Amino acid sequence: MEFSLNQLQHRFLKVLKSIDFFRREKRFFQFLEQVRAIGNTISLDDYEKRKLRIFNQLNFFQLITGIIAPLMAILSSSGKFFPADAWYIITSPALISIVVLVLNANHKYQAALLSYFILYPVFTCFIYINGFNLGIELSFILYGILAVFFLQDIGYMLFAIALSMTSYFVLSITWKQYRYQLELHNYTAYLINQFLAIVYIFYGLYLIKRENTGYQFGMVFKNRELHKKNLEIEDQKKEILSKAKLLEKKAKELRESNTVKNKLFSVISHDLKAPMYAIRNVLHSATQAELSPEEMKELLPEIVKDLNYTTSLMENLLQWAKFQMRSNIIRPQKLDMSDLVNEVVQLFHLQSSAKKICVKTKTDLPARAWADRNIISLVLRNLLSNAIKFTPQNGHVLIGTHESPNCVEVYVKDSGRGITRSEMAKINEGNFYSTKGTNDEGGTGLGLMICKEFLAKNNGRLIVESEPGVGSTFSFTLPLTK
Repeated sequence: MEFSLNQLQHRFLKVLKSIDFFRREKRFFQFLEQVRAIGNTISLDDYEKRKLRIFNQLNFFQLITGIIAPLMAILSSSGKFFPADAWYIITSPALISIVVLVLNANHKYQAALLSYFILYPVFTCFIYINGFNLGIELSFILYGILAVFFLQDIGYMLFAIALSMTSYFVLSITWKQYRYQLELHNYTAYLINQFLAIVYIFYGLYLIKRENTGYQFGMVFKNRELHKKNLEIEDQKKEILSKAKLLEKKAKELRESNTVKNKLFSVISHDLKAPMYAIRNVLHSATQAELSPEEMKELLPEIVKDLNYTTSLMENLLQWAKFQMRSNIIRPQKLDMSDLVNEVVQLFHLQSSAKKICVKTKTDLPARAWADRNIISLVLRNLLSNAIKFTPQNGHVLIGTHESPNCVEVYVKDSGRGITRSEMAKINEGNFYSTKGTNDEGGTGLGLMICKEFLAKNNGRLIVESEPGVGSTFSFTLPLTK
């Protein structure tokens, strides 16, 4: 039991040491991150921030090295061989790194870069010129490599590279006048300096590679996000354009509806009122015995004509209003156009007989369409009424149907006076067009406009063909029954 308890205590102590180690490691990395962030401001772009972080980190480690090297010389037995004037020379790297970090902290980035790439090579040259060979000649190569990455100005970069490479060639290869060689007094320290120079070269290249890779990945990610945002913006633009077109279409429909509405009010206030007043006056005179039966008989054709006009007008007005109030609801169904044509012809039997007009039908069997029955019936009534109105006495009207593989065609052909080009242009433009019939029948110009609108709602279209003095043919197409 005692062994198990001791073992448990031992494991517990190991866990505590591990926790303490991780805490210290975490604090070190937090401190290192603070060093890397020296001089960081919002005004710097991402690439400049990455370069600043690398520059601070290199200077920090060179500062540490610049402090450790003199301490090792003091503590080693070879410290006594150092000349008195050598001590301020071997402490110069630490001082240069401190100057660079202070300049970065004060946001003087250009001054910090120039200080690093001029002072480090110059002081290193000064060490060799004074006869000290400390084994740090590879540092010149490090300065040349870092100058390519950190110095953006081409002039500064070429100057720094030339200074470092010239110094390396002259002082390391040709210069041999050394009064003190670290290699002879402390070979271990000499190897450490050579090793540190190599480490800094590869560590600097590693940091540059890592930050460049991170920057490139960041740019790729930003480009993807930007592309995604651009696609979203394009979709939004398309949606806005689609909505704008829809609004424009709605506005156009509203303007057309307002035009029709204004015309309807004009019809109600004038055209509808006039014949009703005339009929009322005639009937009032008849009730007051002011008209004889013979006079009354003479007025009956006019009364019938006014009633026909009023009935047709009222039917158009009511159907249009009903259609608008139901929010353009269409109730399509299977239609036998032959039966519908015969029904409409029967409705106008008295009107055609009064003008002695022969109305014939010619229908294909079957002729089945898919449309709203009430609306198509109204369209047929308008077209047949116009044909009778503009055909002189003893004329003829042919109304028929024809079924093709794609649609059902219905036509109303008359032998009337026809339509001139100017009148045809008004009809095609959708303007209100009205003229008197052959027996001076009145009109409002609403019939054809309503026909066009109603046919469009049923996926059909109105076709007008006419030749003045010969006659007109009004036809329309409808989709086949489903």
